[in-house]
Amino acid sequence: MSGLILKLAPHERVLINGAVIENGDRRSRFSIVTPNANILRLRDAIHPEGVRTPVSRVCYIAQLVLSGDADPKEAEHQLLRGIEQLSQVLTDRDSRDSLARASRAVLEGEYYPAMRHLRGLLPREERLMAATRQ
Repeated sequence: MSGLILKLAPHERVLINGAVIENGDRRSRFSIVTPNANILRLRDAIHPEGVRTPVSRVCYIAQLVLSGDADPKEAEHQLLRGIEQLSQVLTDRDSRDSLARASRAVLEGEYYPAMRHLRGLLPREERLMAATRQ
């Protein structure tokens, strides 16, 4: 049997197809066998008030798809446009690689990996923004 294996810490919450599920007192592990299920660990979620930068805005769009609050086809265009805009600013090799992976994931309809690749750019974006403030 294949699928996504989720390993949850005690009391960790996860959003699966719009339903919030909270783990019990012990670590647990379970398989999601339904293909294309929308899954978001709430510890990874960006809260709306935390969306203040270009990278966080693009991450948030992917998150809205995962939470079921955005249509994937409409979000795909916004995500690809946002990734293209980020690629004009984040030009180092590692950033370009993350953006390319995020773009491929969006094109394949894989929004969690897209969000994960984009989230990896948040620390880099913060350093760049801090350097421009000085």
